[in-house]
Amino acid sequence: MVRKKKLSPSGAKDENGEYHNVHVNLHEDELTVAGMEIGDEVFVRVRDGKIIIQKANPESVEHDFWITNEVYRVSYVFTRIRRFVSAFEYSVGVSEVVIRQLYRAFRPVLFALPPETAHRLVHTGLETVQQTPIERGFSNQFRVDNDRLQVEAFGQSFDNPVGVAAGFDKNAELPSILGALGFGHVEVGGVTAVAQSGNGRPRMFRLVEDEALINRMGLNNHGADVIGERLSNHRREIDYDGPIGVNIALSESTPTDEAPADYQYTYKQIAEGADYVAVNVSCPNSEGMQELQQRDSLSRIIDALTDAGAETVLVKLAPELSFGAVEDVMDLVDIFNLDGVITTNTTTERPESLESVKQGERGGLSGAPLEDQATRLVRAVAERTDVPIIGVGGVSDAAGAYAKIRAGASLVQLYTGLVYQGPTLARDINAGLLQLLKDDGFDSIESAIGADL
Repeated sequence: MVRKKKLSPSGAKDENGEYHNVHVNLHEDELTVAGMEIGDEVFVRVRDGKIIIQKANPESVEHDFWITNEVYRVSYVFTRIRRFVSAFEYSVGVSEVVIRQLYRAFRPVLFALPPETAHRLVHTGLETVQQTPIERGFSNQFRVDNDRLQVEAFGQSFDNPVGVAAGFDKNAELPSILGALGFGHVEVGGVTAVAQSGNGRPRMFRLVEDEALINRMGLNNHGADVIGERLSNHRREIDYDGPIGVNIALSESTPTDEAPADYQYTYKQIAEGADYVAVNVSCPNSEGMQELQQRDSLSRIIDALTDAGAETVLVKLAPELSFGAVEDVMDLVDIFNLDGVITTNTTTERPESLESVKQGERGGLSGAPLEDQATRLVRAVAERTDVPIIGVGGVSDAAGAYAKIRAGASLVQLYTGLVYQGPTLARDINAGLLQLLKDDGFDSIESAIGADL
């Protein structure tokens, strides 16, 4: 079933360039648009930044897809979108160019919603098409299969260096569809020993002028028991063979002096489905978390994980760490023979370059303003250790990913870039990396790692 609709925002822009009062019109659980009947044939194009879906009838007229106010019933929206995309795939094919244009046309609608609502909308859409023919179509279009992109790191093989950072798929519900969008690995979480709802809303904010986000989510997740079982089921039931990392963190209800046992419990629950474990001791949105980056606290946590049989363990750093604190963490990497370092988490600092009026919101800043700082920390860590580094912070194009790789990162991850650039980003970065390798005379990503050291 396909209905004709043109997605176009209405309502006024505010001073931040965001739309308001844009909603989805729902009627009896279906999108309702005048002029379309069940079984109508359609064609699709993008024109003037708008998605146009018309009857395959030259005399037909376009109908606008406008507004009432039932936006929160998003699952019904994606039931309809799934049917549309399926028909689109089989009739005209889905190219990355069209998907990029569709996202650019639809982004003002998403940005009219509260950020967390928009994230949930996208999450629901991705989950809806996961393990369907649509996913296979995405995989054919978005995956860049080239041996020059392959990376070997901490005992795992990665088809390409571009991954999804923790926070996007908190509950391990989307690894397969994210792989189909071209990502070489997915890090899920942060996962805590017990389920928790996180901080009160609103707790996520767009800084549109800065291509950034501020979040104070507070590690909301379904808990280690549920997520561990889900990961195990993924391994048995879902056709996805890319590496899955699991970011584990301290439960909000656990005192910091009991952190080792808390982390150990979480590890035991998720171990079967994890290719590596990232020890998150740097989340700025949980009380007492960053105290765990101190040498003695981190040492006890790593001891507990080692006692539980953890084999592939990485530690995730905050960008605000002093040189002395970085040295302490690197000493522990050496002492415990850790497998890698992730740099960096979000930052509580606010660069003077920020323009958005929302810069004063409390929480961790991510996105473009963090890019240079994160790359400098990658270089500082790479100069101190030989273990693989995952570079995170501000990656939104091939040039940014390549800068971190040349600074010493074996892999990169992103989250905020997806919000602003859309679902073709992994493909765009991987294709761009191949061109950059060619321009600089490198045979592979691995030969470019640390080239600027």
